[in-house]
Amino acid sequence: MLKIKFSTSYILILSLVIFSSCKNAEDSAETALATAPVDQGLSDEELLDIVQRQTLKYFWDYAEPNSGLGRERFHPDGHYPRNDAHVVTTGGSGFGLMALVVGMERNFIARDSVVNRLDKIANFLAGTPRFHGAWPHWINGETGETQAFGAKDNGGDLVETSFLAQGFLVVREYLKNGNAKEKAVAAKFDKLWQEIEWNWYTNNKNGLYWHWSPTYQWEMDFLIEGYNECLITYFLAAASRDHAISPEVYHEGWARSGGITTKVEAYDLPLILKHNTGGNKGGPLFWAHYSYLGLDPRGLEDQYTNYWDLNKNHSRINYLYCQENPKDFDTYSEASWGLTASYTRKEDGSTGYAAHSPDDDRGVVSPTAAVSSLPYTPEESMRAIRYFYEDQHDLLWGPAGFYDAYSLEGEPWVAKQYLAIDQGPQVVMIENYRSGLIWDLFMKAPEVRQAIKKLGFTYEK
Repeated sequence: MLKIKFSTSYILILSLVIFSSCKNAEDSAETALATAPVDQGLSDEELLDIVQRQTLKYFWDYAEPNSGLGRERFHPDGHYPRNDAHVVTTGGSGFGLMALVVGMERNFIARDSVVNRLDKIANFLAGTPRFHGAWPHWINGETGETQAFGAKDNGGDLVETSFLAQGFLVVREYLKNGNAKEKAVAAKFDKLWQEIEWNWYTNNKNGLYWHWSPTYQWEMDFLIEGYNECLITYFLAAASRDHAISPEVYHEGWARSGGITTKVEAYDLPLILKHNTGGNKGGPLFWAHYSYLGLDPRGLEDQYTNYWDLNKNHSRINYLYCQENPKDFDTYSEASWGLTASYTRKEDGSTGYAAHSPDDDRGVVSPTAAVSSLPYTPEESMRAIRYFYEDQHDLLWGPAGFYDAYSLEGEPWVAKQYLAIDQGPQVVMIENYRSGLIWDLFMKAPEVRQAIKKLGFTYEK
C-alpha cells in the first residue's frame, strides 16, 4: 500500500492500492491520486455518491485477495491482531455481495469485473466446509478452512448464513437475465442458496437454533427468539424450496407465541416489539439494518407489527436518546448521533468492541448507525452524514469511508479501523434510500413472495 501524508486541511480523494498477492486484474484497484480542500458545497446526491463509492472499497480494494470475500476487519495500518488479515466473515460478506451489486448499478466498478469477482466468491464458497448447508461465522480466506468464532462455535452459524444468503438472492436476481457468464454466476449462487438445510436447525423443535457443530452438536443451545437482528433468518428459512420450516416454527419460536410484542413507549413512540436488551429504549441500531438490507420494510406487516413503523420508531428513539443525552456526553449533538455495535474506547484507552445502545451508552458514536438509518430518518441521517464528512473529516474519513467509531470526550478518539458488518449496510441502505434497488431485487424473488404468504405477512409497497 502506498502511504502519503497530507496536511489536515487537505483530503485524500482517491487512493492507490495495489495488492501484490493479486492474481487477476480485477483484484487490483489502481486509481489516480488527487488532493483538494473539503468541499462544503456538495449536494446531497454528490455527497452520497462519494460516501457510497469510498465505502465500497472495503469489499473491492480491501477484500481478502484469495477468496474475494469481505475481511472480518480491515486495519489500514496493516497491523492485525493474531495475524487474522485473512479471516473472512460470512455475514459481512453477504452485505458485501449486495454492495457490489450497487457498485455495478452505479458504474462505480466495471460490470464485467464485478461479475468475475462474484464468480470467484461463488467458487470459493462452494469449496469450503458447510454444516448441513450452513457456513461458519468465520472462514480462513487463504485455506477455506473453518475458523472457530468461539470455544464451541466451530460449525454452522445459521444467522450469519442468513445474512450471506440474503446477498445470494440479490445477486441471483440481478444477474439471472444477463449474458451467458452472468447467468452462470447467478446459477452458482442459486445452488448455494438451495443447499442450506434450514429445517435441520430446528433440532426437531418449533424454533431455529443459531449454532450446530459436528464436534459439540447442539451444546451451544442458542434458540433464536425475537426481537433482535434475526428476522431474516426465519424469513429465509420459510422461503427455502427444499428445506423450509413450517409457519409454527416462526410463530412459536421467533415470535414466542405472541410474546414478542410490547406496549412500551419511549419519547412517545411505541417500541412495538420487545427488544432483547433488558431496557426500554431499543437495542443497537443494527437491528433495524441487517434483516432489512434486502427485506423491504415499506408496507411489510404481519400480525405482530408494521415493519416500517418498527424500524422508523427504533431509529428515531435512538436519535432522541442522543438528544436527551442523559449522561451529558460531549459527543452527542443534532448532527452527531447513532448507537450500534462497533469498536469502542475502553477505559484504559485501548480499543474494544461493544453493542452500543441507550442501555449500553459509552459516549461513542458509530457512523454506520446514522448512515444506515437514512431510509428511516432521512433528515437526521443526512445531517449526520454531512457532519461526519465536512465537520469531522480529518478525524473520521479514511480509505474505506468513515472510520468505525469515535468519541469527543476529552481528547477526540477514533477507531481507525473498519468492520465488514458496519461498512456493508452503509452502501446498501444509502442505495435503498436513493433508488430502492436492493429492496426491489430481493422482494421480486419468487421464494420471498411465497414466504410472505406462508408466514401470514402482507406487503404493499
